[in-house]
Amino acid sequence: MILEVKNLKVSYNSHIAIENVSFKVKQGEYIALVGENGSGKSTLIKTIMGLKKPDSGEVNFDLDLSEVSYLAQTDLKGIDFPATSKEIIMTGCQKHGKLPFYTKKDKESFQEIVKELGIEELVNKRIGELSGGQKQRALLARSLIRNPKLIILDEPQTGLDIHITRDLYQILERLNREKKVTIIMATHDLDELENIKPRIITISKTIKYDGKFEEWKGM
Repeated sequence: MILEVKNLKVSYNSHIAIENVSFKVKQGEYIALVGENGSGKSTLIKTIMGLKKPDSGEVNFDLDLSEVSYLAQTDLKGIDFPATSKEIIMTGCQKHGKLPFYTKKDKESFQEIVKELGIEELVNKRIGELSGGQKQRALLARSLIRNPKLIILDEPQTGLDIHITRDLYQILERLNREKKVTIIMATHDLDELENIKPRIITISKTIKYDGKFEEWKGM
C-alpha cells in the first residue's frame, strides 16, 4: 500500500464537497475516479495533494512526496509565457525551496522522457507556440521527469481532441504496464477506459462504487 485515504470530509463554506471517503491504493494500480461535474473528484485530488485542507479525516502516503507527481486540470490555452518546453519540463526536477541547478542525472532523465513521449521537436519551442496536445505532453513530461512512483492527474484530457486524448491514455497505460507507475486519474472520458480496464472509484460526494471495471460497466 502506498496511499490510504481515511474518512475524508471536505467543505467549502457550508457546502460539503466530499464526506466519508476512504480507500487504499497499492503500488502499480491504475485507478480512474469517475463522477459527474461537481461530484467531488477534483476536491478529492486537491486534498490528497495537500492543496485543500480537510475538515476531518486524513491522507497517508507510504512513500516520499518527491516520488509523487501531480498534473492539475489546466486551461491549456492560457499557458503562454516566455519559456521553452525544455525549461518547463526541467522545472520538474527542482527540489522545493532550492535554486534550479540540474545534475547530469536530471539531464539524462530529460532526454529519456522526451524520447519516450516523442516530443523531441518541441523542446526548443516556446510553450505558448504549442498546440493543446503538445502543451499537455510537455506538462506530462514535467510530471514524469523525476520517475515518480505515483502520478495523480485531474481531467488531463480537458480541451484535447479525441485523437490526442487517445495518445495520452496510451502513454499512461504503457507507463503503468511497463514501469509499474501507479496512476490515479479523474476523468469523465468513459469510452477510453474500455481499453485500460482500470479499477473504478465512482464519487458523488461519497464513494458509490469501488471495484473492477467490468463489474462497474455492467451495473
